[in-house]
Amino acid sequence: MKEMAVFRRFSRTFRENPSLAKMLVVFTVSGGSLMAYSEAKSENEMNIVNPTETDSKKKRVVVLGTGWAGTSFLKNLKNSSYDVQVISPRNYFAFTPLLPSVTCGTVEPRSIVEPIRNIVRKKNVAVHYWEAECFKIDAENRKVYCRSNLTSNPNEKEEIVVDYDYLVIAMGARPNTFNIPGVAENCHFLKEIEDAQKIRRTIIDCFERASLPNLSEEEREKILHFVVVGGGPTGVEFAAELHDYVNEDLVKLYPKVKDAVKITLLEATDHILNMFDKRITAFAEEKFQRDGIDVKTGAMVVKVSDNEISTKELKNGGSVSTMPYGMVVWSTGIGTRPVIMDFMKQIGQANRRVLATDEWLRVEGCDSIYALGDCATINQRKVMEDVWAIFRKADKDNSGTLTVKEFQEVLDDICERYPQLGLFLKNKQMHTLADLLKASKGDAVKESVEVNLEEFKSALSQVDSQMKNLPATAQVAAQQGSYLADCFNRMEECEKNPEGPLRFRGEGRHRFRPFRYKHFGQFAPLGGEQTAAQLPGDWVSIGHSTQWLWYSVYASKLVSWRTRALVISDWGRRFIFGRDSSCI
Repeated sequence: MKEMAVFRRFSRTFRENPSLAKMLVVFTVSGGSLMAYSEAKSENEMNIVNPTETDSKKKRVVVLGTGWAGTSFLKNLKNSSYDVQVISPRNYFAFTPLLPSVTCGTVEPRSIVEPIRNIVRKKNVAVHYWEAECFKIDAENRKVYCRSNLTSNPNEKEEIVVDYDYLVIAMGARPNTFNIPGVAENCHFLKEIEDAQKIRRTIIDCFERASLPNLSEEEREKILHFVVVGGGPTGVEFAAELHDYVNEDLVKLYPKVKDAVKITLLEATDHILNMFDKRITAFAEEKFQRDGIDVKTGAMVVKVSDNEISTKELKNGGSVSTMPYGMVVWSTGIGTRPVIMDFMKQIGQANRRVLATDEWLRVEGCDSIYALGDCATINQRKVMEDVWAIFRKADKDNSGTLTVKEFQEVLDDICERYPQLGLFLKNKQMHTLADLLKASKGDAVKESVEVNLEEFKSALSQVDSQMKNLPATAQVAAQQGSYLADCFNRMEECEKNPEGPLRFRGEGRHRFRPFRYKHFGQFAPLGGEQTAAQLPGDWVSIGHSTQWLWYSVYASKLVSWRTRALVISDWGRRFIFGRDSSCI
C-alpha cells in the first residue's frame, strides 16, 4: 500500500506540474518491478488535435436526400475543405427508371440500389450519413431539424438539430393525388423501391385470389382488372411491363384465369406520351390496341373507392362512369413534400408549387441554400425585366443610343445570362441585333445604325416567349447535382477569378456560369421487346433495335459495377427462365 501511495503522489505532482521535462519512476508491486518513463511538454508545446476544432475550420454542407440530385452531388464533390453531412430516411440510392421492371420480377429490388455509404466511402471528402428525416428548415438560424425512427421505442422519435454553412435540398417530391377522394387510401404509387415491391406482391395476390374456387366469373374479372392512371412514361412502361408479365409468365402458372385479365390505362389528355414526338404517341397507342390494353383518353379520375374507380369523360358532356378493379397504380405527376411547403411559407414562396431558385440553383432569398431535383424549379429571369440594365451596360459611351456593334460585344454574356435570347435567335435563324431590328422595323439595318431604348425594347419584346420550365426527370436532377458539385469544388477559385456572365444590375461578373440543361433524349419502353426513343436533333427510333439501345444506356447509367452486374444477370435470367413470380 505504501508503494501505491508513493505512486499516487508522483502522479499528482506530474499532473500539477506538466512542465517537468522527464521523470523516471521505479517501484515494486507484488514482488515485481515497474518502470515508467515520461517526457512531458508544456500545454503550449503540445500538438493536440481536437476533432471538433478541426471540423470547425471546414464549411459544413448539409445534404438532404439521397436521390438522383443528392447522389450526383456527392459523387462529384471533390473539394476536401467541406465537412458534408448527408441526412435521408433512405440509406441507399435507387435507380428509379427501372422501378417498373421491379414490379413484374424482371429485375430484383437489390439490383437497382446501392448503399449511400458505399458511394462515398472512398472519397477524400469527409462525408457522414444519418438515417433520419428532415421535418423543419430554419433558414434564419441556419439549422435543420430532423427526426430518426431508429429508436428502441417505436412510439418515440429521436430529434436531431444540425447547423449548416450551406444547405443542399434534394428531397425529391411525393406523388400528386390532386386531392381526389380515395386515391391516397386505395391506390398504389411508383416512386420508391417499397412501392414496386408492394405492387409486385399485389399482382400475385390478385392471381392467387382469382384462382380460388367458388368465385363467380364477375368476381374473377374484377380481381384481375388492373388499372393504370397516367399516360406518361412511367404509367405506359408499367402497363407494358404488366402486359408482358401476364402473357409471357403468369398465364403459364394460372392458365384457368388468363381470359379474365384486363389492363386499362387512363389518361386525362387526348393522347398518351404527349411529351414525345407524335410518331411515338401514335405508335404506342396502336401497339397497345393490338396488345389488348384498353387505353381511355380524355378520362379524368374523380373518385377511388376500395373496389371501384370513377372517371369523368372530358369529351362526352362530362358523364361519370365507374368500373370495378383489383388494383390501381397511380402515376400522374409529383407534388411538394410538407417540409418543403412549410419552408416555402417561411421564405415568402407560399404561392408557388415548388421551390424557386435562380440560375445557379440558389433558393431565391437564401444565399446559403441550394435546391435541386424534383423539389425545385429554376425561375429564369426575364430579359424584359432587365432590358434597361442591359441597354445601359451595352451603351459604353453613355450616348443614350445603342449601335449594333455595341450590342454584339455583349451578346455572348446576354445569351449566357438569358438563354431564351439564344433560343429565340436560333428559332428565328437570326445572329445579331441587326436581324432582330429587321424583324421589328422591316427595313435594312447596318452596324452604324443606332437604336434608342424603346426600339431596343421592341426588338426584344418576344424573346421571353421562349422560356420553359425544365421537366422533373432523373436526367435533369443528375445534371444539377453534378453542376452544383463543380461549383463547390471551385468556390474559392471563382471567388478570385469569376467566370460567369456580366452582372447587368451590378459590377463585375457572376462567380459561375449559370446551370444549363443538356437534353440527351428519352426512352419509352412499350413492351414486347420494343422501345421508342426520341433523341436530340428530332431523331426518332422505334422497335427492337431501340430496345437494345435502351439496355445499353441504362446499364451504363447504373451507379456501380455491382449494380450493373446484378441488373445484367437479371435480364439474362429473365430471357432464360422467365420473370420471378414469387411475392417474397
